[in-house]
Amino acid sequence: MHKVAVIGAGAMGSQIAMVCALAGKETVLTDLSSAALDLAESSLKEQIGKRIKKGKLTEQQATDAFALLTITASLEEATEDADIIIEAIVEKLDAKRELFSRLNGIVRSDAILATNSSTIVSSKLADVIDEPARVCNLHFFNPALVMELVEVVQGPHTSEETASNVYKFAQDIGKTPIKMEKEIFGFVTNRIVNTLFDEAIFLYENGYATIEEIDTACKKGLNHPIGPFELMDLTGIDVNYLIREMQYEETGRQEHKPQQSLRLLYEQGHYGKKTGKGFYEY
Repeated sequence: MHKVAVIGAGAMGSQIAMVCALAGKETVLTDLSSAALDLAESSLKEQIGKRIKKGKLTEQQATDAFALLTITASLEEATEDADIIIEAIVEKLDAKRELFSRLNGIVRSDAILATNSSTIVSSKLADVIDEPARVCNLHFFNPALVMELVEVVQGPHTSEETASNVYKFAQDIGKTPIKMEKEIFGFVTNRIVNTLFDEAIFLYENGYATIEEIDTACKKGLNHPIGPFELMDLTGIDVNYLIREMQYEETGRQEHKPQQSLRLLYEQGHYGKKTGKGFYEY
């Protein structure tokens, strides 16, 4: 797979696109919002500039990557010749289903359609595609330019050929993939880390320890690079809140509802690092 289309120019989508371009793939990044595309371009230039200064990239590598990256507001232009389309839009099922339905009439019949979602399994999108065998989850981790792991998830509709091709694609762009043989909400990594989030919030809300002390315990006692509250601020309070809402809708279990402190931050518009305030202030 040589030509990649990434839909959604937020922090994840823009970095996924740059990862592909840095790996030598012809890549197109698209979004409904021209402002989001402008912000993505400036943010990528800033991030790549920092990586050059740190010696992680050369000027030539950066130049070559940006030469391979096209940014457009046209979904048709971005996807019509793509070998693989990676969706990284808002974490809402209706929006993703609407997008996949639209893509069904645009993309090549042999193109792979992958969703970056870790909570919306691809079987919830596959029925709007004429050939659901080419639909799967390809979950990158934030920040995509740094994190090595990707999760390739084979839904009941996904062909073995699609799963194998996506696994190989992940290797081609320099990532370390794991393959899941079956779908489950949250996949491997997020199911484990969400359990950590739950316990951290329980300890904080019940007065056993402060946010700072819990984060310090995880960093110094478990050798985690950042604490659970720092991680929630990094990935986004809104993202974590919506994940809990979707999990509760799916299971109906009270313990899966967003916790009080998470809900309060979400309702106040404090989404973490990207808004300047979450569990911490930035």
